[in-house]
Parts: sequence; C-alpha cells; structure tokens
Amino acid sequence: MTETQAKVAVIGAGYWGKNLVRNFHALGVLHAACDSDPGIRAAMATHYDGLRLDGDVGEIFQDPSVEAVAIATPAATHGALVKAALEAGKHVFVEKPLCLDPQEAARLESLAAARGRVLMVGHLLLYHPAFIALRAAVAEGRLGTLRYIYSHRLSLGKIRREENALWSFAPHDVSMILQLAGRLPESVTANGGHYLSDGVADTTLSHLTFSGALQAHIFVSWLHPYKDQRLVIVGDAGMAVFNDVAPASDKLLFYPHQAHWREGLPVVSKAEAEAIPFGEAEPLRRECETFLAAIAGDAHPLSDAAEGIRVLRVLDACQRALESGARVTLDGGHG
Repeated sequence: MTETQAKVAVIGAGYWGKNLVRNFHALGVLHAACDSDPGIRAAMATHYDGLRLDGDVGEIFQDPSVEAVAIATPAATHGALVKAALEAGKHVFVEKPLCLDPQEAARLESLAAARGRVLMVGHLLLYHPAFIALRAAVAEGRLGTLRYIYSHRLSLGKIRREENALWSFAPHDVSMILQLAGRLPESVTANGGHYLSDGVADTTLSHLTFSGALQAHIFVSWLHPYKDQRLVIVGDAGMAVFNDVAPASDKLLFYPHQAHWREGLPVVSKAEAEAIPFGEAEPLRRECETFLAAIAGDAHPLSDAAEGIRVLRVLDACQRALESGARVTLDGGHG
C-alpha cells in the first residue's frame, strides 16, 4: 500500500462483500472487515491471515486509521450506515442502491459534499469493459438515434425476503439505460407477481418512456429456468447486444441491420453480426480502483452520488407504479 492510498474497511463480508474484501486486499488497502456473523468472520480469518475482523460496525467508525469504508449490507441498512460513516469522516463506497428513498439520498449527497468526502455507489456494470465499449459506440453514433432499449436480468435465485426482484436486480439495468439515454425517463409503468412471499415481487416488468420517442423496458426475475443477462439497444443505424453470460467473443455484438420504407413498403436489411472489441479488466477491480482514485483526487466516479440518486428516482417510480398499477411521472425527466 502506498502512502497516497486510503485504508479501507469492508462492512458486510458475506455474499457480495467477500468480493470487495478480495479486491481491496489485492490492491493492498484492506485494513479491516466487519460482519455481525461469526461464521463469516471465521471464514475471513482462514483466507486473510492477520486481517482485523470486527463484529461491531461502531468500532470501524470510531477508528481514525480507517479512512474509507465499503458497505455491502442489505439495502434497507444502506442509508443509516452511509450517514454514520460520513458523519465519522469516512469516504464511502456503498453497493447499489444508495438507499431506498430519493430524499434521503439527496441528504446523503449533501452531507458528503459538506464533509468533503467521496460518496460512490456500486453500479458495477458501468465499469464492465464491454459496457464501456458499448457506451463509446453509442456516443460515436454507430447505432444512430436510439429507438428502443430492453434488458433481461433473470436467474433461478438468489431469492430474497427483505427486497423484491426490482430492487435486487434492476439497479444494474437502470444505471446502464440511463447512461445510454443520457437523461431520465419522463414516465414509467410497472407490473409484477409475488409467488413465494406476500408483498415481495419475484418478477417485475418495468417500462420507461423518454423524451424523443425513446422507449425501454426492464424484465427481472429470480424464478427463471436459466440465467439471462442481456441488454439490447436498437438504433436507426444499427443494433447492439451486450450478453453478459455469453463467451467473450460473443459478449458484445453489433448488428448493422436497418429497416426502412421503399415505395410504401417496409424493407429490412440484415447483415452479419460484428464483435465489438473490449478490454479484459475485472469490473469490480476497476470499480474499486476508481474509488481509490477518487479519494486521491485523481478521478470522478461515473457512479457518484448524483448518478445513484438518478437510478434511485427511477427505481422509486417503478415501485410506486408497481404498487398502484398506474403510470408514474418523473419530474425533470429531461435531466
């Protein structure tokens, strides 16, 4: 660890947190791991000899040698933990979502700014080399004007009882769609079904309507026979597919298909798919490196608090649409 790198503590070292532990340890900045589960702490001890392990998060916040924390606890705990960490003077990386309430998220953003601390949200796929290449292709105009985007994030498990499939899965897709669209949707609709636990949707379909006739939908489910993680972008000059479960050679494909009218009849011109090249960096490693660079003042995270709030506003609108069955309008949909 160099003198310019912050000492990081990971709060929540279980299902996903263990990956943060692994990456921050590999980067030479891991100072401690905190988890209330003795079994998880015991597992950490066998893998990371000499690592400080805590069961009380208060010990982490009170330790002046800990300069930054990475939070990977259940979503319902994020808001309180982020607030406590910022008040303790720590830089904060928090897994998606930032919290569950857009107004609370805005207060956390203001608190981070007032304390001069980095607040970064774990929208992992924004750091995926394939998505970075896709975003560049869209920005360069390779697909032309975007017409439609859809995403599928489907699998069998991991089933939750404290949050529904929308909040567990869809933040990834909302973050990517907002980056490609460059704006918030003007309105959303959503529907879903709960089959295993009353009030907890196991599957949801959300539809986003943007200015300029752009449409998008997000289908998520943890009751699906196979894993499908696919983002499809349709433009007037071409189409692209980011299939995260495909082999590297087929993970990001560009289809120069076009549809147009000729003598009053629709004509579709099909062409062979072309692979879009991208790098091989692990997305989480890139994300952790970005957090450290932001603390050092060398980078501004793509998934900063403002981006986290935009994603949260869409999720909140989808949840309200899911509960009411009505279209929900977002104020400032052009922002």
